[in-house]
Amino acid sequence: MAPAAISPTPISPSDNDPVLPFVSLSPLIAGDSSTTQSTARSLLSALERSGFLYLTDSPIPPSLLSRVYALSAKFFKRSLDEKTALAWKTPRSNRGYTRLGREKTSLKTSKEEVAEQKSGEGEDQKESFEIGRDNEEAHLNEWPEGDVEFKEVMLEFFQCCKQLHAVVMKSIALGFKLDPDYFADFVKQGDNTLRLLHYPAVPATAFVNGRVRAGLHSDYGSITFLFQDSRGGLQVEKLDGGFVDVTPIEGTIVMNAGDLLSRWSNGVIRSTRHRVVEPPLKTAMEEDRGYPPRYSIAYFCNPDFDKTIEALPGTWEDCKEGKKWAPVNSGDYLAQRLTATY
Repeated sequence: MAPAAISPTPISPSDNDPVLPFVSLSPLIAGDSSTTQSTARSLLSALERSGFLYLTDSPIPPSLLSRVYALSAKFFKRSLDEKTALAWKTPRSNRGYTRLGREKTSLKTSKEEVAEQKSGEGEDQKESFEIGRDNEEAHLNEWPEGDVEFKEVMLEFFQCCKQLHAVVMKSIALGFKLDPDYFADFVKQGDNTLRLLHYPAVPATAFVNGRVRAGLHSDYGSITFLFQDSRGGLQVEKLDGGFVDVTPIEGTIVMNAGDLLSRWSNGVIRSTRHRVVEPPLKTAMEEDRGYPPRYSIAYFCNPDFDKTIEALPGTWEDCKEGKKWAPVNSGDYLAQRLTATY
């Protein structure tokens, strides 16, 4: 039997602020049938209304997350020569080190448009290190030589997030009244990206002419898990203009939908635009010291790169526009977006 049609949730003027709800992972992980369906619907509703939410009751051990943060900070303290030896090379690989100033996160989709925006606004003030699945022979990870702990911890964390990705996609399937395993074949390989981010300390004069830590953008894939330090700075754009702070809350994971999931849902799910700024300096002493460093960890979840993405059953049959986007290959789409960004 075909699933019931799903229509976008109407957003009234009073709903313009993308208020971030909290959704517990416990019922989804435990598979408690009495609460799984209601939790799935709550999660899907949050993605429909705001595109962002806080996940609570994470199965990822806090001790593992602490080790990832510590090893990330240690990695970015390496010399530029050491880091550049592990440089990010191609959009298809999307692995390795990206130096300060190379990337410009943007809403633009062509290299020329992004370059023009970068010349006016300045580059993003961050550096990063990308890690993909470690069993893809065509695209190998760039590991720091001799640092066994770094590799082991990052791969353990990658696997934990991959498992969490499968849990969340099962919940989204339930929210859409699909078979809970509908997405299983789409996430089997785990063509995801673990991104370590370092926003270096900068003087108080660093943010002029509209320059920010990371420019306004939407994510490209299906969902993103974001782990923040205590600095803050992540902001979500409101439908009626302006921004709302995504305050770091200990023990939570910020989750948001990306462009591919929005396409997949025929626009039912929002891929909300966001940026990273610096919280204002409050005192003269702080202005003298400038802005301290900021660290975050992003895990970008994607449909496996050999999969074709088109509107889900139940999302387009009763829609006036029908299928709003043509089918697209996941890997091709991600490579095209990354090509414009770097």
